[in-house]
Amino acid sequence: MTADNDATLLPAPKEGEHPFAPYVRILGKGKRGSRSLNFEEARHAMAMILRGEVEDVQLGAFLMLLRVKEETPEELAGFVQAVREQSQAPAGLEVDIDWSSYAGKRRHAPWFLFSILLLADHGLRVFIHGAEGHTPERIYLSEALEEFGFAPARHWSEVSDQLDSQGFSYLPLRCFAENLANMIDLRPVMGLRSPVHSLARLINPLSAPTVLQGIFHPPYAGMHQEAGLLLGYPRVAVIRGEGGEIERNPDNALKVFRARIASSGEQALSEEEWPPLFDRRHVKPKDISPESMRRLWRGEVEDSYGEAAVISTAAFALLESGCAMSQSEAMSQAQDLWSQRDRGRF
Repeated sequence: MTADNDATLLPAPKEGEHPFAPYVRILGKGKRGSRSLNFEEARHAMAMILRGEVEDVQLGAFLMLLRVKEETPEELAGFVQAVREQSQAPAGLEVDIDWSSYAGKRRHAPWFLFSILLLADHGLRVFIHGAEGHTPERIYLSEALEEFGFAPARHWSEVSDQLDSQGFSYLPLRCFAENLANMIDLRPVMGLRSPVHSLARLINPLSAPTVLQGIFHPPYAGMHQEAGLLLGYPRVAVIRGEGGEIERNPDNALKVFRARIASSGEQALSEEEWPPLFDRRHVKPKDISPESMRRLWRGEVEDSYGEAAVISTAAFALLESGCAMSQSEAMSQAQDLWSQRDRGRF
């Protein structure tokens, strides 16, 4: 989406005011005087934040006013556009799937890592971005990667090398949008999530044609769908992932919230539901250590939940990226990839 950079469309500060003051005023002028930001206002406000041109007290007020009001799709899209413009992602670095990982895992192991490995084995290039450490007692992706002999990328050139050598790469948000990562770290200070947790999932810095998102609160799904359309992303799929990550809980039905832009320019929102894979729910495991994951990969133990989580999450990605035309075809492909995995890899 091309941003409108006409400064005459932006709110001007009053004499003696800080340049960011108008954006706080727009959101906080009371029940009758306040309003939401339009796309260009949101883009410009976030660009100022990312450049460090905002006072801390202004940033806190801005984020919490948005939190109370709840962000609109247009605001979310404007914020994302500002991040994309400042991310300095290299042109020509192509990927098939944009995969966000911002929640961390607490109740179950990060089985989605194995799903990503299966997708890479299938020839898909998966770019992952995320943030970590903002919520205690969770396992984040970089920790899981290290346990299996992988490392996060530190800059875009390493992303390119990893995509070529292993088919996927994880670049922490701090490596391409440090101020945004700092805002995520404010969660324990504020005691609340902010719009940053939503907009980060939509960044798609390498313009992948398929954008997958895991969220924790289903009411936010529609906002993510509509923002994806405003940003011009061809294929967006949002799920209530296990723990907020892009990972299917196979004990539950899975509802997928889609946004699509056809080559003709036609836009559409839709929903699809996958049925649960088990009649009875599994008991929460006592052990979610990397060793339990490793033993399942090697075929040394049986774990019906873990195996189903890996396969069905990969199947979801295969269907949404256009590699399969139906749920049954996607599940069959994912099952084959799992059966054919290199068990001696770890």
